[in-house]
Amino acid sequence: MRGGAPCERRIVVYPIAYGRRTDELDAYSAFAWVYDLFMDDVPYETWCDYLSGLLADYGVREGLVLDLGCGTGTLTRLLAARGYDMIGVDCSGEMLEEAQEKEREDPAGILYLLQDMREFELYGTVRAIVSICDSMNYLTSYEDLVQVLRLANNYLDPGGVFLFDLNTVYKYRNELGERTIAENREEGSFIWENYFDEDEKINEYDLTLFIREEDGRYQKYEETHFQKAYEPETVRRAIAEAGMEFVAMYDAFTREAPRPDSGRVYVIARERGKKRGALDA
Repeated sequence: MRGGAPCERRIVVYPIAYGRRTDELDAYSAFAWVYDLFMDDVPYETWCDYLSGLLADYGVREGLVLDLGCGTGTLTRLLAARGYDMIGVDCSGEMLEEAQEKEREDPAGILYLLQDMREFELYGTVRAIVSICDSMNYLTSYEDLVQVLRLANNYLDPGGVFLFDLNTVYKYRNELGERTIAENREEGSFIWENYFDEDEKINEYDLTLFIREEDGRYQKYEETHFQKAYEPETVRRAIAEAGMEFVAMYDAFTREAPRPDSGRVYVIARERGKKRGALDA
């Protein structure tokens, strides 16, 4: 490894990587600024095309949209460019600093809020909520899943929709399983060691990063992430328990039902309980 021996620092990401309270937000302090570097192969434009298409399917072509678990704001900005008035919520101050830096360089009128997704609060309701890139999988208990869905129901306009993706049991078991993934670049490298607990449906991965510093040396960082795999019937039950209406579940990037080997699904839930016009009363 060029640049001399790496320094070392250990960071542990708690089980709710997108949902720790603000006094526990050390998880992404090292990783936030290189997050976009290692996510540069994610086809965000394609994801945005699909997501905005789904929003249009359910009548949301403009207005306020919340990106829950927005990270560094890449998708948030793409949706803003499609004409939506965006709000981004994330629990990582460091991730939001990166998002705010993008906003300073190229203003898009996005409001970013540092909040735990299990406790998020808005100033009013929104037409839609979106949450992608596994954010909901970081909710490792059924109770937390229901809680986020309840909050979504509360902060959606009457008939508004919540669109979120989930990695599937199939993906964790068959595609990730007990695998080691590594990538080496000039700016840094990572080693991803994965383990899936079949009984608890918890996926754990240990991520070791070697990041090149300004002086040419490499700093070592370590993180541990936990995600939960939810069966489709469990998701439906959580939506109903939260008071929402289950609308659809699609194999990712299609309008088709999930297959047995689907690695990612998109879920659409609709607000239920508010009467149209009640908010103006």
